[in-house]
Amino acid sequence: MKTESHSIHDVLAKNATSFFIPPFQRAYAWGKPEIERFFTDVSRIIESHLDPEQHDKLEHFFGTIVLKEEKAGFANKLIIVDGQQRLTTTLIFLIALRDSLNDPEKENLITQTYLVNNSSTFQDKIKLKQVTKDWDAYRALVNKEKPKPGVISNAYELLKKLINENKRKNPNVEFDHYIIALQRINVAVIFLDERPFKGEDPQIIFETLNSLGKPLTLADLVRNFVLLNMDSNNQTDIYENIWHPQIEEVLLDNTSYFFRDYLQYKTKSSLKVVSDNNTKELYQQFKEFVEKIENRNEFINDIIKYVKCYKWIITEINNDTISNNPNNDKEIKELLRNIFHDIESEAFKPFVLSLLEYHQYGVNGIQMSDEMLISTLKAIRTYLIRRRVLGLTQGENKNIVILSKKIESLVRGNISMFDILSNMSYRLRLPNDQEITKRLEEVNFYEELKSYTKFILGKIEEHNTKVSVDFRNPKITIEHIMPQKLDDNWKKDLGENFEEIHRNYLHNIGNLILTEFNIEIGNRSFEEKKRKLNKSSLYYRLDVINKNIWNEQSIKEHQFNMIKWFLETFPLPEKYRDRDNWNTQTIESTLFSPLDSDAAVMAEGNKPIELHIFGNVVKVNYWRDVFIEFLKYLKNNTTYNFNYILDNQYEMFKHHDVIIKWSRLKELIETNTDLTTRYKNFDGKFYNQVIELSDDLLFILVRISAYSCVSRIATIMRKLKLPDDSIQIKLKKFSMTTKDKPNEQN
Repeated sequence: MKTESHSIHDVLAKNATSFFIPPFQRAYAWGKPEIERFFTDVSRIIESHLDPEQHDKLEHFFGTIVLKEEKAGFANKLIIVDGQQRLTTTLIFLIALRDSLNDPEKENLITQTYLVNNSSTFQDKIKLKQVTKDWDAYRALVNKEKPKPGVISNAYELLKKLINENKRKNPNVEFDHYIIALQRINVAVIFLDERPFKGEDPQIIFETLNSLGKPLTLADLVRNFVLLNMDSNNQTDIYENIWHPQIEEVLLDNTSYFFRDYLQYKTKSSLKVVSDNNTKELYQQFKEFVEKIENRNEFINDIIKYVKCYKWIITEINNDTISNNPNNDKEIKELLRNIFHDIESEAFKPFVLSLLEYHQYGVNGIQMSDEMLISTLKAIRTYLIRRRVLGLTQGENKNIVILSKKIESLVRGNISMFDILSNMSYRLRLPNDQEITKRLEEVNFYEELKSYTKFILGKIEEHNTKVSVDFRNPKITIEHIMPQKLDDNWKKDLGENFEEIHRNYLHNIGNLILTEFNIEIGNRSFEEKKRKLNKSSLYYRLDVINKNIWNEQSIKEHQFNMIKWFLETFPLPEKYRDRDNWNTQTIESTLFSPLDSDAAVMAEGNKPIELHIFGNVVKVNYWRDVFIEFLKYLKNNTTYNFNYILDNQYEMFKHHDVIIKWSRLKELIETNTDLTTRYKNFDGKFYNQVIELSDDLLFILVRISAYSCVSRIATIMRKLKLPDDSIQIKLKKFSMTTKDKPNEQN
């Protein structure tokens, strides 16, 4: 590696040199702020040059450019590892300057000196080969053609406007002055050594240089890792013909998520959720996996194979053909839509990716039939919706992917999907009929299950009638039979306990049906609703219009039917209906996230021993320590706006003084001495243990229960949008009380 100082002018004016930006690098991204700053720097240099009183003329450092030479016959080709935004901006500026002139000789000088050269192997002898996304627009500008609208053309128009405005304001600024300015804009040019033993891997350089600024996505890093060490011709061929059209254009913003789920399936292990905080770690794991594969082309072909299947998972409306049997094809697509869009499961993506591989291609000589795929997807749908009814999601993202190890046994018929799902830990249990019945009798179905109500009711209707219902259509709505606001007639029908009945059953599944005209029948009397429901095409109406009156008894009867239909729509094989569907021999994990739906159950009655914060482990003894260490991390990390927490305490905690300054605490202690032992500072000390007390010193309310601690941390995590697995708490020993277990035999 060698570093040289050059002007941007000298870098671009080399006539025998062409520049190549790898086709997979980020497209040109400079907008108005960056371009205006560039032009301001150019203008300041010109002003300095024209000022006779300035002896030391102004220069400007423009940053670093990293280049690697690649031989191309007798010509030199320089691969731009980093610095493409600076080079592209300068060249667009030169094109705009050329097109602002009325001097053919100078126009030709710019074109021949900076924009083209006779030794270039690129189209139209253009000196700089842009990334694929920018190439057509940039080439059009060089050739004095009108480019398609976009970032490149926007930059050109803005620079041309700035040049013309400057000409009007400063008539003494001429063409030569702009060239002089470019000669005084300096860059540090790093030339990478081609010899492999020097260890100057362009991918490592690329990763290091891009550790600043806007972070690269996992998709960026993976693509660059796979392609960057190839020669430029291979890079262009693979990127333009395979990688971009068959991966990136298919998956778009889901590309990073695909690579994570692909790696989860391949390694049969749980990986962290894709986020800016986890990108580097995920990328390192991906590199370790890929480095074991000798043939990169085979690896790329393998990825392509899974892209099609992943597209079926993430695409809500899929027009591809999954099965040649039209009925099976329709059912598979609906089941995929149910699992990944109606229920929105992330955990099953790697597992279902594996199912689709066995179904589409076969593995180890065995292939999954349509019938087995459908039955397996139905079992997954039943598992998920039963758990959602109980409010369970905990542990799925970490553990479901591991089930991929059992798929070959599943496809061979040695084990069923329900066998697999019923043999996990308690937190991952498959809820039985008794759990579901009890929950649906009591739950506020309309509000607490709001994300799934139309899906559940729609599928029940479909099960009863064997006709699909467009429950996703906004015109299909949920109707309260007993209305949300009672008039005198309704009070009379409900009887003297109308207030209690209304309170207990308004949002119960026994008071709800799916209709096509919710707005029209709102608060009408029961008789009017029945007349309207007679016109409905939905089966639900029959359970309502046969009633003479709608009261508590009617609601309970409808509730009974709805629960029965739910259990038939999302059924378990008979042997699983009443038993405890979890492995009682499995030791529960003692590590959980405050965002887990059963976090309170995990915390209550148990003692914490570790707090895991973005992979850092902090030893703790009490729940107050957990809360203090969590807040301390956020306070000391400038990434997070700790003042937001201070300013919005009541909104988050329903308490104004969870975190307070000493000036405030001092006032409170004067009127309530009990508070002396309820607040500690970030070092875990009571106020009387602190040597120097300043008014701005912060104290934290530490007299909190396990539930409050976990709940408050969860609230902050949601507000700051922290990933689920970024904060985890480890317990000394997890014990599950009798009241937590369903169907416990006393």
